[in-house]
Amino acid sequence: MARIAGVDLPRNKKVWVGLTYIFGIGRSTAWKIIKDSGVDPDKRVKDLTEEEIARLRAEVDKYKVEGALRAEIQRNIKRLIDIGCYRGLRHKMGLPVRGQRTRSNARTRKGPRGNIFKKRKR
Repeated sequence: MARIAGVDLPRNKKVWVGLTYIFGIGRSTAWKIIKDSGVDPDKRVKDLTEEEIARLRAEVDKYKVEGALRAEIQRNIKRLIDIGCYRGLRHKMGLPVRGQRTRSNARTRKGPRGNIFKKRKR
């Protein structure tokens, strides 16, 4: 099993699809990594040799992925909250940050609807 950047890549997927399982690597970055490392893009992860895995691992190490990327994103959000800008306030209140409407949608950020009338026991 190929383990790159602390992630076990799925064995039966093609290499470029397997690389997208790493947080911070999407389709275009996966193709760029494969091209730079010289690995055959049609190969499956289970068919990779140790040398190819090492080349992929070295190429992925050039990018900020997984824990380091997650930590940087959290720091950026914390900075916005600390300086008190509009985006920081939206993060703090759990509302949409990028200008979406909240009157009729935004249930993902706001959570499930609360009941206006509470059920009371009789």
